[in-house]
Amino acid sequence: MDVQVVLIKTLQLLCCLSLLVVLHEGGHFGFSKLFGVKVEKFYMFFDYKFHLFSTRSKWFTRLFPHFKNNETEYGIGWIPLGGYVKISGMIDESMDLEQMKKPAQANEFRSQKVWKRFFIMFGGVLMNFLTAWFIYSAVMFTWGRDYLPMREITQGFQFNKEAQSLGFRDGDIPVAVDGKEIVEFNPSLFRTLSNASNVTVLRGNEEVTLQMPEEGLNMLEMLQSVPRFMSLYTPAVVDSVAPGSAAQKAGLQKGTRILAVNGKEISTKVDYDCEVTIRREDVLAAPGCTHADSLKQRQLQVVYQLTADAQPDTVMLHLDKEYKMGVVFMMPDYKQEHVSYTLLSCIPAGLQQGWRTLTGYVNDMKYVASAEGAKSVGSFITIGNIFPSAWDWQQFWLLTAFISIILAVMNILPIPGLDGGHIVFLLWEGITGKQPSDKAAEWFEKIGLGLLILLMLLAFSNDIRNFILPLLGL
Repeated sequence: MDVQVVLIKTLQLLCCLSLLVVLHEGGHFGFSKLFGVKVEKFYMFFDYKFHLFSTRSKWFTRLFPHFKNNETEYGIGWIPLGGYVKISGMIDESMDLEQMKKPAQANEFRSQKVWKRFFIMFGGVLMNFLTAWFIYSAVMFTWGRDYLPMREITQGFQFNKEAQSLGFRDGDIPVAVDGKEIVEFNPSLFRTLSNASNVTVLRGNEEVTLQMPEEGLNMLEMLQSVPRFMSLYTPAVVDSVAPGSAAQKAGLQKGTRILAVNGKEISTKVDYDCEVTIRREDVLAAPGCTHADSLKQRQLQVVYQLTADAQPDTVMLHLDKEYKMGVVFMMPDYKQEHVSYTLLSCIPAGLQQGWRTLTGYVNDMKYVASAEGAKSVGSFITIGNIFPSAWDWQQFWLLTAFISIILAVMNILPIPGLDGGHIVFLLWEGITGKQPSDKAAEWFEKIGLGLLILLMLLAFSNDIRNFILPLLGL
């Protein structure tokens, strides 16, 4: 990956996470201050052993003396895995157990009523939800919303073997699910189809209803299979060629039509993926596959036609280490619709978009427990990689809103150590009137931290396998 691209993605990731961490912790901080609870620290990122910046630093207090007696220390840690506020009288990730041995003070967390402690703990998640709502509303007010109407996709979709076994045919256009019209084409269509009882497709001028399996479909398999369950019908016509790629060296250019690969006729992008990707994976996964076999898969015989009236020509391409030819195929130019929003209409529209994103993400959480889902868990490299290669403010804010919802959902999970774990204890205390002992709270906090460390190790190992090793050619 180009160094400039890496820097742009990294900068977007840091800006996004810094903003969301400060706002999340600000939710805890705000409710603590509202109820008169002392906050000892407010840190962006974790400061294990040392920090990058602190308002208690000697040089800072010399410049700003009024911060010296402030009850809250503000700072920036060196471990970019989140942030925290250290609330007095509470067992949290700081594991300050000595404080808990002292008599409770009126301005401590443990001295507050249950409902106040609930809002202090829920404040971070609430702030994440409000942030996503605000961003979605602001994006719609500023840029509006573009979408592709489903019935405008006149060339339809191309379906894989699994989809065709359910009755789908190439060229079909899904127009309704369980009797409810599909208005637009977007990535959530796969989720909608996976949960459908029946799907109505437009086939030519006729609408045909197909029955789906009672147990539903696995959305991860629909997305990860090669080819996918369904793809926009995309002719095998080159739209752009990467500089220095095998395709450019062979003279391929915009408008070139790919006619055959390794002797197999193709007419669409899906045909190309089937012939190149599936065949290569079958060879590399076969027992006894050698380095020579791997190198052979980087040789690609391509029959192409530079223009509509040109004679077909044949070339042998030498693919790069990622087995890429270096072309982007030309997407059909369908007419998109644009919706503009006023200052008033953008607010409910932003709330609706946030709710759709939230319910969709919660629905997809069930896949995390599967073997394939576990492989998709990623850390900062995965998150950073979803940002665009060139700075785009609209995409930046949309992704920031999405990540804000992810942080809210992850933090509300009933896992010890997370906000959700503390909230579960508070709900139990509110119902039974019994508060868990400090020893129990300490052990639950340790268990939660252990689970989070294991999750981070899984995420980092996935990132190493998916990004670092391929980058090193391993």
